[in-house]
Amino acid sequence: MAVRKKTRMKSGDFALTIIVLALVVFGVIMVFSSSYYNALNDTGDPYDYLKKDIVWAMLGLGVMLFCAIFDYRIYAKFAPIILVISIVLLGLLFTPLGITRNYATRWLGMENFAFTLMPGEVAKIAAIIFVAWYLSKDPKRIKSFTKGVLPMLMLCGVYFGLIILQPNLSTAITVCGIIIGMMFVAGLHIMYLVGIVGVGAVGILFMILTDEDGYRLKRLTSFLDPFQDPLGDGYQVIQSLLALGSGGLFGVGLGKSIQKTLYLPEPQNDFIFAIIGEELGFIGCLILIACYIVLIWRGVHIALNAPDLFGTLLASGITIMLALQVILNIAVVTSSMPPTGITLPFISYGGNALMLFMGSMGILLNISRHSAR
Repeated sequence: MAVRKKTRMKSGDFALTIIVLALVVFGVIMVFSSSYYNALNDTGDPYDYLKKDIVWAMLGLGVMLFCAIFDYRIYAKFAPIILVISIVLLGLLFTPLGITRNYATRWLGMENFAFTLMPGEVAKIAAIIFVAWYLSKDPKRIKSFTKGVLPMLMLCGVYFGLIILQPNLSTAITVCGIIIGMMFVAGLHIMYLVGIVGVGAVGILFMILTDEDGYRLKRLTSFLDPFQDPLGDGYQVIQSLLALGSGGLFGVGLGKSIQKTLYLPEPQNDFIFAIIGEELGFIGCLILIACYIVLIWRGVHIALNAPDLFGTLLASGITIMLALQVILNIAVVTSSMPPTGITLPFISYGGNALMLFMGSMGILLNISRHSAR
């Protein structure tokens, strides 16, 4: 048994490693394909997004390797500090360090600076680490409303309040969804879960209906019939559906998308799945979704076989984050839910998100290395 455990410590989860690397390489290819005309129009350099994405992928690989080697149990010692740092970063958005783009203040840094930080992305992994530490420190906490449920709901409230002010409803919902999902894994009673989800849904609906300019309500209803406002709120969704429909079963061919030629706004970001559907067809989309399913399965497997409760909750939180973003992104692109601004993990352009997910996969690998076979 000792020999087997030593072998596992050296290797980690091979399937997870291969799938992540394959997704990242595929993401770089699709970012280049989808952004060619947009980059040419914006910067005059058709390779602008490609070059940046390659740099982010290489940095992400370094982060992933570090996290795969770094003992995941050390995160528990610094969980409260990591939580405080994430909250401070969210607060700094409302200072002169906050950068506003497209009417939203979601970035920290300086204009025209090469690197900007998205505190919303940091908040996801910070919440996962803190909740895993808090609930694993005393497993009975989750059974108590005052010691377990209430503190977690207060944490949801703090994150939700700071992120919604940006405004960024999709990230706020994602962070809260991760926390609630981890509470359920830790042993949250089903009645508490139903109550929390119900109250949260009512609260979000109230916030949407009481929005003064009606912007949130328009976004909520536009996906039901985007063709009612084809040049306004429904424009991006319509272009996405046209891309998916044009792809058919096998696609029009890699690099041959029509919708990316300045029809679909920012095709390399949230709606890159539509370009994948157009160029690689329904079969290409199915293969990509299958890769995500296998990746999520490996995350669940690692969580179930983790050597301690902290590892189980940490792996569960990362897997929940991955599953949530995949489901939400594909649902938006297929007009199954309102636009959210959630990126497609490992595929969409964006350095912060790519490094977050690659680092998270490194943590999963580290947990798997500590697991007995």
